[in-house]
Amino acid sequence: MQYSIPDYYKEFHCIAGQCEETCCAGWQIMIDKKSLKKYIHTKSPYRWTLLRGIDFLHGAFRQKKEKRCFFLNENNLCNLYSNLGESALCKTCKNYPRHIEEFEDVREITLSVSCPEAARILLSKTEPVRFLTYEKPGTEEYDNFDPFLYSMLLDCREEMYHILQDRSLSLWTRTVLILGMTHDIQTRIDQENVFDCQNVITRYQNPGAAKKAASIHFGEAAFSFQHSMLKSLHRLEVLNEHWPNLLLETEAILYLNGTGHYKEACRAFLNNKVMIQLEQLLVYFISTYFCGAVYDGEVLAKAQMSAICTGQIFDLWLARYIENGNVISEEEKIELLYRYSREIEHSDENLKIIEKIMVGHKVPWL
Repeated sequence: MQYSIPDYYKEFHCIAGQCEETCCAGWQIMIDKKSLKKYIHTKSPYRWTLLRGIDFLHGAFRQKKEKRCFFLNENNLCNLYSNLGESALCKTCKNYPRHIEEFEDVREITLSVSCPEAARILLSKTEPVRFLTYEKPGTEEYDNFDPFLYSMLLDCREEMYHILQDRSLSLWTRTVLILGMTHDIQTRIDQENVFDCQNVITRYQNPGAAKKAASIHFGEAAFSFQHSMLKSLHRLEVLNEHWPNLLLETEAILYLNGTGHYKEACRAFLNNKVMIQLEQLLVYFISTYFCGAVYDGEVLAKAQMSAICTGQIFDLWLARYIENGNVISEEEKIELLYRYSREIEHSDENLKIIEKIMVGHKVPWL
């Protein structure tokens, strides 16, 4: 079994009670079946408190007011952990903020930026991300898993990393390139001509592809598309009651005064540091979701989702920057990033809706 992790993975350590936004509040924490069985049969004196804190009908920990986990104390520490130790934690609590994508004989592990500390690590990283692999004993077989398609997706993703981390190009040009490449690959997949996908990847390695992409500018069509994608977030399940107001404020600040106002604000806000942070976010979303296309063939939708999610986070930052009088702190960027991630990445239904939107709305310059 092969495992893949980003090079900053081992930098993460939970800061527990010092965290500004605990992961033990705000959403329902689901319990895996193995842990539920273990909790039912525990012999500890803590047993009755443990059982009172579990909703066995829904397989989740009960919540107190403000959606705080039953076991989260006033110091933002876990009473279950304090009384029964780390081994008593369920799979969700042990793994978070680690996000695992599963493929045949492969596990790809990332750190979810819904965690403030993981977000802080990613946004502070200045060097291009590298992905490390290691192996452990074990093999497996998945029914209906297409190893040839998966291999092509790996090659495509590797080229996307190369493009996205080429800092001699503008971030807009890099984004146009990866979307153009995945558009052409999607066409081959739809035509059941996967064998020609390698030729597409090779074509986008040609300097001429970058030159053509650089000639495409962010114009009225792209502005309208970005605006429509921000508005589409109102269609999603709301996990935090303040989220809809944040979206409305962002839209009012950025999109009610036309393309020229938006582009002028972008020019004032964008600097080398912000460009690197946006690059890291694009790589993060691509690394997390792109190869999932092996299960549904939606290559372009996943690339578009990565670009749009990054663009929406940028919009949240830009609106806060304008609102503050052309200044934004790193802590504010981190806060807006993990708030966005919690709304989008912590709801399977929201992820499905966004991808469905991407399937139905091709970016206008392709």
